[in-house]
Amino acid sequence: MGDQNGFQEGISLYKGRKYADALTCFLALPPDDSADPVEVAYYVGLCYAKLERYDDALLYLEQVVTAEDGSEDETSGRRVLQCRYLLAVIYCTTGRKKLADFELNKLLDLGYRTASVYASLAYIAWDDGDVEKCIDFYNKALAVDENNPTALNGLGYVLANEERDLAKAVGYCQRALSLAPDSAACLDSMGWVYYKMGLYSEARKYLEKAHQKDDTNELIASHLQEALQVEEE
Repeated sequence: MGDQNGFQEGISLYKGRKYADALTCFLALPPDDSADPVEVAYYVGLCYAKLERYDDALLYLEQVVTAEDGSEDETSGRRVLQCRYLLAVIYCTTGRKKLADFELNKLLDLGYRTASVYASLAYIAWDDGDVEKCIDFYNKALAVDENNPTALNGLGYVLANEERDLAKAVGYCQRALSLAPDSAACLDSMGWVYYKMGLYSEARKYLEKAHQKDDTNELIASHLQEALQVEEE
């Protein structure tokens, strides 16, 4: 039987954010290693997710869910919840919304009603064009955690975009930005609220900062272009 030195080294590398090295370590474990194969699959899936190798991550994370779903062991139960949430995030990221929606609702069924789960469901609802459902999910997220920056930013952006309550929108976005001052998404939402309020100079300032943070984001670029065009008129 092998020992767990290689496995523990992989965990140490993962915690040190050396994901590629950790992955190499885990994949090099011999077949007779004494480490729990489900736990190895869990860390391999996490490494692949961190490296944005999503299809590989899905393969291993799904193994963990299949192997441990329904387990009464507390550690296994937490691991399944985490893997289901990661699966949902990856499905969202890769455009598989129905699968993401399934995993998120499964988490709710299991009692895992976190702000992150509700915020993710809100994002899917927004992408589907269901504004009311989106707002409802963001409000549920904030009921769980009133300082969740994703939910604050998302709700502020939606209210601004729909021009429903700009006073509330600017408040939500200001709170989100105070919690995540370097977030391109939060800077963009702040700028977009000011744009909707007709404060174009302020809008441009925030949108330019957002574009500097993420110059590949098409939505941010389009918001900035609209703000610049208005100022030129």
